[in-house]
Amino acid sequence: MRVLVPLAEGMEELEAVTIIDVLRRGGVEVTSAALGRDLTVRGSRGVRVLADALWSALAPDTFDAVVLPGGGKGTENLAADPRVIRTVQSFNAAGKTVAAVCAAPTVLAAAGILEGRKATCYPTCAQDLGEAYDEAPVIADGNIVTSQGPGTAMLFALVLIRLLVGEEAAQRVAAGLLTSL
Repeated sequence: MRVLVPLAEGMEELEAVTIIDVLRRGGVEVTSAALGRDLTVRGSRGVRVLADALWSALAPDTFDAVVLPGGGKGTENLAADPRVIRTVQSFNAAGKTVAAVCAAPTVLAAAGILEGRKATCYPTCAQDLGEAYDEAPVIADGNIVTSQGPGTAMLFALVLIRLLVGEEAAQRVAAGLLTSL
């Protein structure tokens, strides 16, 4: 199982690193991809994260899932990148997993893939999801998985492991992290 995690300037570091780390603990092959021209991406709190690759050097359609970390400015940068929007739309059309946390579910709304679905996000972004919004910490609706924010990032990643790898792997990782699903 191969997962693509785009890293945009201003992303929420805690979410990005938690997603990457927890998924890898679950045996998922994760590639973090910088959207810009530099592998180093500065997060919303000034933490610099070194991406595995540049998005421009990858073939997104070779991945099984795309997972978007949030962060205010990071989400704006994700939404402004037509490559991200195209990937979200094509993955959804193919039934591949499309996931987003914090403000990033608004990118899914902007891509037009939330109609008839339930999704969650950081509470201040709820209006951007319209009728799709639900206040649950994590929502898996078919191939779309969303979560509220930094505090729910670990549960979000564990739910993704459950969906991508299976219940046994998710429970094993949760136990090793001293948490539960």
